[in-house]
Order: sequence, then structure tokens, then C-alpha cells
Amino acid sequence: MKLSQLADTLEARLENGSPDTEITGVAGIEEAQAGQITFIANPKYASAARTTRASAVIVAADFPSGNRTVLRSSNPYLAFARAIELFYEAPRYTPGVHATAIIHPSASIGPNAHIGPYVVIDRDVVIGANATLLAHVVIYPGASIGDHFFAHAHAVVREHCRLGDHVILQNGVVIGADGFGFAKDDSGHWHKIVQSGPAVLEDHVEVQANACVDRASIGETHIAKGAKIDNLVQVGHGSRVGENSLLCAQAGLAGSTEVGKNVILAGQVGVAGHCKIGDGVIATAQTGIPNDVPAGAVVSGYPAIDNKLWLRCSAAFHRLPELMKAIRTAAKKVPE
Repeated sequence: MKLSQLADTLEARLENGSPDTEITGVAGIEEAQAGQITFIANPKYASAARTTRASAVIVAADFPSGNRTVLRSSNPYLAFARAIELFYEAPRYTPGVHATAIIHPSASIGPNAHIGPYVVIDRDVVIGANATLLAHVVIYPGASIGDHFFAHAHAVVREHCRLGDHVILQNGVVIGADGFGFAKDDSGHWHKIVQSGPAVLEDHVEVQANACVDRASIGETHIAKGAKIDNLVQVGHGSRVGENSLLCAQAGLAGSTEVGKNVILAGQVGVAGHCKIGDGVIATAQTGIPNDVPAGAVVSGYPAIDNKLWLRCSAAFHRLPELMKAIRTAAKKVPE
């Protein structure tokens, strides 16, 4: 693809380069070679932009380019993501049902489905058009799934769960496993609480490898449109996650947590049960949230506090030994 054509496709502005330069692929800033395009968004990496062997660099509107060939974009990260789509040839799965797949006669599957080896689709399942189910995917009875469903190997959708259009389940995802609900009886034994409510995923939700969205005891566990759930995330029973929120790797929501829209919970964030996380909240990595968090807050630490306060506390922590020493020295000088 010629550089000028790529610029038009990405809605970027070409500077300092020949429009006829041939672009054959994409690569990272340090690995890129002639014929490839890369991107950079942070000005502190300007030196890397000067030394890269890439034929062109996607940059922000105000990035200092010098004499480098650049494509200026209002959103360089998104433009680079779109460039990858142009050059990466994803595997194609032709419509058809593998001979080893087991599909209950009462199941309804839309046109153009690819059903891979050892897939099991149980009774009364409904799946829309253009579905792709790879090897060993299991769909339990009564599940309802929309169009353009893509389930990678070993994904599981449990009974009566409902999934919208364009839902992606990566390898090993379990949607609708039993929530962790037990009540102690008079003899001290734990009695299992039936988890009767389904998990519901709206349109354009993606759940990545080995993550779990549990079903609810009553009601439902609900993941709203556009939310993305990273590897090894646990969404507890009866929780709700708002539109376009991100739950990053190893984050965990205890039961009945409510997460608002456009929230980012970074890696290993934990949220106690029945907490409400407001719209637009950001929780930095390993934050522990035992209480409600208001909309727009940025929180860190455990128990979660304002991020700026946490940074000041963290800066002071390593000085505590010398501060204690100073206090003890001062105390010795105080007359009794």
C-alpha cells in the first residue's frame, strides 16, 4: 500500500515523505524496518522517532517531527490500531459444521456459522448469523446469543445466559458459572445457594482469556454494551458493569458490585461486595476498594484514597525510619 493511500485510509496528514513510498507492514518503534510504519504518542520518546528505521511514524498533531516522514493524526494510537487491521491477515473460518460437533435438534443457529471440532450446543440454544465457534466450545441449554458471535477454543456459555451481537469470548472464558454463594446452617456447614439468575452480555462486549462472569443467585449479572474484560478477571454474581468500562487483568468484583460507565479498573484491583463505582472512575493497579467511589474519582492504595494523596503518602513511606529517628532524638532533648 502506498503511503498516500495509507494516510487517506487512516485520515492522517502526510508530512516530509514521498506519497509513493510502499508500506508493507507495521512494527514497534524499535523493531521497525524500511517499508514498515510505526507510531509514537508520547513526546518523551522523540529520540526513538529520530532513530527508528521505519519508513513513516504515526504521531499526534503537535509532535515535533523534525525531518522524519510522519502521518499526523488526532488519535495516533487508534490510527495505529487501524493500520494493524489493514496489514494483519486473520485466520478465516469457512461456514460449516465439523463432523465431531454435537448440536441438539432443538437448537437454532443462523446462517454462515462455523462450528468447529467437538463443539457442543445443547437444547433450546439460539445463536444468530455469522457465528464462529472454535474447538471444544460448549453452549449450555437455553442460552441465547446474537449475531457475529466469536468463541475461541474452550469457551463456555452456561444455561439461560444471554449474549448480544458482536460478542467475543477468548480461550477458556466461562460465562454464567455459579456465583460463590453459601449460607451456613445451624450445624456449621455451608449450604449452597442456588444461582438461578443468568449472566447477560450486551453488544460488543469482549471477555479475554480465562476470565469468569458468574451467574446470579437471583436477578442477573449484567455487562453493558462495549465493556471489555481482560484475562483472569472475576465478575462476581449479581454485579453490573457499565458501558465502555475496562476491567484489566486479575481485577475482581465481589458479588453485587455496581460499576458505572467508562470506568477503568487497572490490574489486580479488588472491589468489595455491594460497592458502587461511579461513572468515569479510574482505580490504579492493585487498588483495594472497600467502599463506594464517587463519579470521576481517581483512586489508589488500600483502602482506596485519592490518587494524589496516595502518591504523597507513598513518597513519605520510605522516609518513615529517618522521621522516627528524628522524633526519638528530639524527644530525648525535651526536659522531663
